[in-house]
Amino acid sequence: MTTGTRTGAAAILAGTVYGGYQYAYPHKTAYRPLARPVPLSEAWAEEPKDGLFLYAHVPFCAMRCGFCNLFTLTRGEGQVGPYLDALRLQAETVAASLGRFRVARMALGGGTPTFLEAAALDRLLGGLGETFGATPSTVPASVETAPGTTTPERLAVLRAHGVERVSIGVESFRDDEVRAMGRPQARRTVEAALGAIRDAGVPVLNIDLIYGAAGQTPASFLDSVEAALAWAPEEIFLYPLYVRPLTGLGRRGGAVEDDRAEDDRTWDRRRLAIYRAARDRLRAAGYAQISMRMFRRAPEAAWGPAYDCARDGMVGLGAGARSYAGDLHYSTPFAVGQRGVAEIVADYVARDASRHARADYGVWLDAEDRRRRFVLMHLLQAAGLPLRAYADRFGAPLLDDLPDLADLAAAGLATLDAERLALTEGGLERSDAIGPWLQTAGVRERMRAFALR
Repeated sequence: MTTGTRTGAAAILAGTVYGGYQYAYPHKTAYRPLARPVPLSEAWAEEPKDGLFLYAHVPFCAMRCGFCNLFTLTRGEGQVGPYLDALRLQAETVAASLGRFRVARMALGGGTPTFLEAAALDRLLGGLGETFGATPSTVPASVETAPGTTTPERLAVLRAHGVERVSIGVESFRDDEVRAMGRPQARRTVEAALGAIRDAGVPVLNIDLIYGAAGQTPASFLDSVEAALAWAPEEIFLYPLYVRPLTGLGRRGGAVEDDRAEDDRTWDRRRLAIYRAARDRLRAAGYAQISMRMFRRAPEAAWGPAYDCARDGMVGLGAGARSYAGDLHYSTPFAVGQRGVAEIVADYVARDASRHARADYGVWLDAEDRRRRFVLMHLLQAAGLPLRAYADRFGAPLLDDLPDLADLAAAGLATLDAERLALTEGGLERSDAIGPWLQTAGVRERMRAFALR
C-alpha cells in the first residue's frame, strides 16, 4: 500500500512547507450529503461512549478577520436566543440518542463564544450540564475568546462554572501586523483582555499568535512573542498565516497590501524563518513543544476521565460542529461566505427534534481512512506514533500497512525505532506538508471537488 501522493517523502523537502493545516481527517470539505440518513442511536450503538469530547459551536463574531475561513457570522445580533434554543433542543435529542455515556473533555469554540453576553454564556454552560451532565467543574473545559469580547463579566461566568482554560486569539501585538492580516485591533485592547483573564484567576491561559503577515520579519514577530511571554501563559500556539478562498485576504488577492506580492516560495521561506525564530525563543523560555503549533509551559491537566483524540468519539453541538462516531463523521453542511453560513445557521435553527436525531451530512471512513486518521492524529504530535498502539488497533504492523512511512525516516523527517515513529525537528516544522501527503487519493479528490460557498 502506498501513501496518497504516490511520491517519496523526500518530495516534502522540495515542496511547499505550508500545504494545509491537517487539524482533522478527513476535512469537512470531504463531507457530502449521506446516501441514507443515519439515526444517531444507530450511529453510536456500537461505539465506546465512556470518554467523549463534547464540543459546542458558537457561530458568531463581532467582526470577520481577513484570514478567517471558520464557520462564523458577523451578524449575530438578535439571533443568539433562537440559536441557543436550537442548541438546547439538539443537546436534549442527542443525549437521548446516545444512551449511556460519559464526557471526558468539553470545549466552546466558534466563531467567538464570548460574543455571547454573560447571561447567554451562563445559559449555554448550564444547559450543557443539564443535558449532558458535563460541567467545566467536573471535566477539563476550554473556551475560545477574542480581545474585544473578553470582559470581566463574561470571565466571571466562565470561572463560576469552573472553566479552567481560556484561549485568546491575539495573532500579533503589533497594530501594523494585525491590520495587514485584516484584523484592526489595538494593542491596548489586547493587554486589557489579558489582564482581565489573569485577574479572573483562569488556571490555563493560551495565547494564539499568527506569523506570515505582510512586512513581518523574525525580529518583528519576536516582539509579539516577548509580549506574550510577559503574561507567562501556560500555552502558546504559533499559527502560520494562510490566504484562503472567500476570506478577506483571499478577495484582496494575497497576504500583502501592495503590488510587490511575494511568490509562494519566498513567502514559504519567510514564514519558516519566522517560525524557527519563535520556536527557538519559546523553547529557551522553558516551553515544551507539543506539536508544530503548540507550546506548553505547564503540564496538561491530568484530572478527569482519559480521552484519546485518535480513538475516542466527539459529539458536536451547534451549526458547524462536527461529530465523530467511529466510521461516521458528520456535521451540518459547511460554508465560508457569509450568505452560505447564514443559510446553514437558519436551517439549523429551524430543525425539529427528528432532524437533530439523525446524521444526514458527513463521510464514512473506509479501512484506509481509519488507519491514516490514527497515524495523523499521533504522528503530527511531538510524542510520535507508538508502533504497538497501531498494531493493537489494526492487527498489523504499521509499515506492513503503510510502508511509505519509512520514507520519512530516510528523508530525515522522522526517527523510526522499535517503539515509535516520531517526527524530527525538521519533520515537525513540515507538519503542514506531511498531513496533506498522507491523505488518501479519494479524500483529496472530494476536497478538490467541493463547491465552496
